[in-house]
Amino acid sequence: MDNKRLLLATAICFAVLVGWQYLAEFMGWLPKREPAPQPAAEMPAAEQGAPQAPAVETPLPAFAPAEGRVVTVETPLYRAEFHSGGGILKSFVLKKYRTTVEPDSPDFEMVGPAASAMSPMGVLINGQPSWNKGQWTFSGGDLLLEEGKSGTLIFEGLLDGIRIRREIGFNADNYLMNEKLSLGASGSSARVSWTLATGNLSGGNNYDLMSMAWDMGGSFSRETDAADLEKEGILKTGDIYWAGTMSNYFLAAVAPDKTENAIFKGRILPGGVWRAAVEMPAVNLAGGQTVSMNAGWWFGPKDRDLLQAAPNDMSKSIDMGIFTIIAVPLLKLLTWLHGLVGNWGVAIILLTIIIKIVFWPLTRKSYTSMEKMKKIQPMMKQLQEKHGKDKEALSREMMQLYKTYGVNPMGGCLPILIQLPVFVALYQALLNSIALRHASFITYLPGTDMLWLADLSARDPYYITPLVMGATMLLQQWLSPAMGDPTQRKMMMLMPVIFTVMFLNFPAGLVIYWLSNNILSIAQQWWTLRKA
Repeated sequence: MDNKRLLLATAICFAVLVGWQYLAEFMGWLPKREPAPQPAAEMPAAEQGAPQAPAVETPLPAFAPAEGRVVTVETPLYRAEFHSGGGILKSFVLKKYRTTVEPDSPDFEMVGPAASAMSPMGVLINGQPSWNKGQWTFSGGDLLLEEGKSGTLIFEGLLDGIRIRREIGFNADNYLMNEKLSLGASGSSARVSWTLATGNLSGGNNYDLMSMAWDMGGSFSRETDAADLEKEGILKTGDIYWAGTMSNYFLAAVAPDKTENAIFKGRILPGGVWRAAVEMPAVNLAGGQTVSMNAGWWFGPKDRDLLQAAPNDMSKSIDMGIFTIIAVPLLKLLTWLHGLVGNWGVAIILLTIIIKIVFWPLTRKSYTSMEKMKKIQPMMKQLQEKHGKDKEALSREMMQLYKTYGVNPMGGCLPILIQLPVFVALYQALLNSIALRHASFITYLPGTDMLWLADLSARDPYYITPLVMGATMLLQQWLSPAMGDPTQRKMMMLMPVIFTVMFLNFPAGLVIYWLSNNILSIAQQWWTLRKA
């Protein structure tokens, strides 16, 4: 009986650990997606049929457009290139993150050639792309910002009689760009859309998923189904706090200052471009008044500390599920341990030891309960033979047997269930920490120049750690009390094989945690059984 419960608890633990990132969608925790009446983010096609701005009543002062050129902003964190014709982002390279772990790998590019052709950080006015329908001028120069410094680029344009002024501010210490957009006309109205586009920011594995992400009314949501995003796209209307594209480790998003009655559109375009836009309600420009609106842009890593400076609570993009309250302290403890030892792999092992110490009383109780259950198994079998199909009598006699020998039938699996939230929280913490991306444990396979555990966010390229983990599970089975039911024995012997196969493509950091936990469990199990 206890073995069945233990097997069930183990299966539940594993199912949650492996499939947690998908549970929110299947359980209906995310708002149901509303089908878009038309392709949501095919911006160029939609723009052709958009209503035109009303004719201006009186002419604006003369506007002298300038020839377009590339404007560069360079900080210790990134190098960004804009086109002066509309302030379009052409490239955004992160200096502290590389594309792969290879020694000659280039710095990570947030945009890329295909996405730059879709005009990220562009502004639509009344459905028209201001960057190629309007006329622009730029009188400043490139920005080279040292640590602690800030700077501003100003782009001015004219579109259908509407004067446009974009002031984009940069800070050398974070990835946030603050924009003030000013619109002026003699008599008109304007409907503004902020647009962005990126390439695929994920690592290309099942545990680092690219997605459309948005926060509507303070509720964070994401969509990872690429097929749906290519076919239907996303269309959401409401209080859009921020919206954009993201992976486990990187985020590109825009956060308007006025969120009410905004529209978020997102879609995957041909060429693998992830395109998004946030459309604002129309503003009145009658009477020659100038209207200003602000937005924050983020192109960079999902660093929790840095995201605190971003508007509209963009830090929600670091989603660790319902056990966030546990995951965040675990991640802070892991970061502190890394500060002591200087190696993320060693820090994971030390964290595993600490968790094992905290749960030592529960685990010991579990092993003790299993040993007691083993001792009364012959008597349980006799009761089953005596009462046969009389389940009521069997249940009554079994409860009396448990009471007589001081056995808790749930004692073996209850401690495991109590630890389940910690396992899930640590899983999410390791999976969503930018610090673990490209963090090494043992960089090269000993005695060779072959990269091994050089990236704890990626799988073990030679499957060494998953196979060793499977071997430790077999050893645990050998040390565990023998089961009376042959069918259960066979099922339990299959568990190490199933876990090994599933762990082959797990991020190496998670495998190291599980392997370390197994080794500590073996030592604890051996000590407990020996003492018993």
